[in-house]
Amino acid sequence: MGCEKKEPCLSSQTCSGQSVTATIPPAPGTCPACEDYASRQRIKHVAVMCCEGSCLRGEIARQASNILCHTIMPGDTVRICLGGAFTKDTGQRGLVRDAERLIAVEGCFLKCATRMMQGVIDGLEPEVVVADGLIEFDTTLFGVDEMPEYEIRAHAVNVAEQLAARLTAQPGQCCAGSAPLACS
Repeated sequence: MGCEKKEPCLSSQTCSGQSVTATIPPAPGTCPACEDYASRQRIKHVAVMCCEGSCLRGEIARQASNILCHTIMPGDTVRICLGGAFTKDTGQRGLVRDAERLIAVEGCFLKCATRMMQGVIDGLEPEVVVADGLIEFDTTLFGVDEMPEYEIRAHAVNVAEQLAARLTAQPGQCCAGSAPLACS
């Protein structure tokens, strides 16, 4: 059984379409290094938030986002700390809110990073790219321990290179020529 959009919910899952409300305790303070980073990164035109899931798809999305932002396009992109952006209204959330272009690199069709941030920023509509729709792999695999690290890295590089190519296109064209489920 793979992680496919068409699979029905299991009886133990909540698939009613109802919103979930979470109470997040206030942070005990702010991280000066994070705030300094966010301040320095405000000049970049593209903010990249991504799935931080610990499954194989999330790991590929996470690595692809890091490769894109820190290796391929470091002068144009800023990598968002999803936890910081989601849990407190400080620099990271400001980067998401104020980005000229916001890309959400999701591991799968569930689009957790997008849905999380939409819960704290009204009207947020990032360009969503679903990493597992951009690559071919055994979709029955779930855990990061089920694929060799070098294969995960190769898939992440592939996704990052495709993202870089799309970022050079005009906004709103992230999905041109994408495989099914690749973009929203």
